Amino acid sequence: DAQRELMTNGPISAGMLVYSDFYNYKSGVYQHVTGDVDGGHAVKLMGWGVENGVDYWLVANSWGTVFGEQGYFKIKRGTNECLFENGGFETVTPKL
Repeated sequence: DAQRELMTNGPISAGMLVYSDFYNYKSGVYQHVTGDVDGGHAVKLMGWGVENGVDYWLVANSWGTVFGEQGYFKIKRGTNECLFENGGFETVTPKL
């Protein structure tokens, strides 16, 4: 599972759907409420936690530090929010 992979190998590339309300994210645990799908988005899964009783994934975005919480966001965990949990958690181990 993703948590085991994070603990073993570190951050994981992941994908998700972006809805128009995502652009307004500033802090807290994101959960899609309103708006249309704008498309897919590649992100980096960094960890997980619980905030105010809500399970979340901690994710690094690629839009710079002006987005969200210094370039990071939290997305609700356990409900496949924005298809995040089946968006293709992928790890690649390079052969050096």
